[in-house]
Amino acid sequence: MVPRSFAVRDRVRETADTWTLSLEPVAGDGPSVAPGQFMMVYAFGAGEVPISVSDGSGPIRLTVRSVGAVTEAICASVPGSVLGLRGPFGSAWPIASSSGHDVVVVAGGIGLAPLRPVLLHAFERRSAYGEVTLLYGARTPADLLYPEQLEEWRADVTVDAAEAGWGGRVGVVPKLIPTARFDAVSSVAFVCGPELMMHFAVRALLERGLAPERIHVSLERNMQCGVGHCGHCQLGPTLICRDGPVYRYADVARWLEVREL
Repeated sequence: MVPRSFAVRDRVRETADTWTLSLEPVAGDGPSVAPGQFMMVYAFGAGEVPISVSDGSGPIRLTVRSVGAVTEAICASVPGSVLGLRGPFGSAWPIASSSGHDVVVVAGGIGLAPLRPVLLHAFERRSAYGEVTLLYGARTPADLLYPEQLEEWRADVTVDAAEAGWGGRVGVVPKLIPTARFDAVSSVAFVCGPELMMHFAVRALLERGLAPERIHVSLERNMQCGVGHCGHCQLGPTLICRDGPVYRYADVARWLEVREL
């Protein structure tokens, strides 16, 4: 429950309101972070919030969107400043156990950040997987994360609203699924983004023939403790900070269908 001190080593602006911070422990070794896990990040004098790890293979990288007082303080942390980190917490994407299968990553907006470790893992071990397909959408071209890596990953990208000079797709992410290149019988899907987007993305994946057991989603709720004590992140019978945030869709489908649960 006590945060460790981590120093900000690097700070990169991704979009108008989103930054990626690279952090290393002030003392000792850094924790081992599995793809999909999150950290509780404490900005001294501001508060603590859960942030998914966008790369845990070296320095811990956190991609953070400024949406409130705490995340604003985190995003404003310049190199040399110190943040408090607890964790890692939560379940992981089962990318290591998905070798031999096609991998389908469906992301919306900042939801690409917790899926980035999946893509890094799959492309670093490219021969272990079949097709690796990234379907990604954002509000506008200016809101797209990691543009250079999107090209490396050959992402199929769409935006809700085009800007001058945009020559790509316009529309919502689930519309990319019917024509995406993957074998539904052998694919494993990883989905993260706004809840409404995930609802329709999962529906499109099911219509393509993916079994519910092969679809994995990362859920977001108001997580405040990270260890299953406070109950703020309860969804039906599960506590997301303790049992999630990554779930098989088959295990949470019933609860996701309950409006405003």
